[in-house]
Amino acid sequence: MAAATAITARQGNDQFRGVFSDTWEVICTLDTASVADQAAATDTVAVPGVVLGDMVIAMSAGVSEAGLVRRAYVSAAGTVTIATTNTTGAAVNLASTTIKLVIVRMV
Repeated sequence: MAAATAITARQGNDQFRGVFSDTWEVICTLDTASVADQAAATDTVAVPGVVLGDMVIAMSAGVSEAGLVRRAYVSAAGTVTIATTNTTGAAVNLASTTIKLVIVRMV
């Protein structure tokens, strides 16, 4: 795979003005149990104010995810679910970590 040769980066929030009516920045500690090969696990985070239809647009973890696939979504009013899927070929038990989420509601 070739490295990118032309990169344009811009920092700022003006491009989102008028698009989102509400935003949440969530920082939490997550200690997912060991996930067996070809299995999935879910964890929930209480986030007051979110409702179905709100979008989790970003998620980061403070540890290497060791090939696991994570996805976060609003699963009910006030609740975000983080689903972890393991397709690595062996059980994986990640260390406890800080998870950061950005959740938005469109206008």
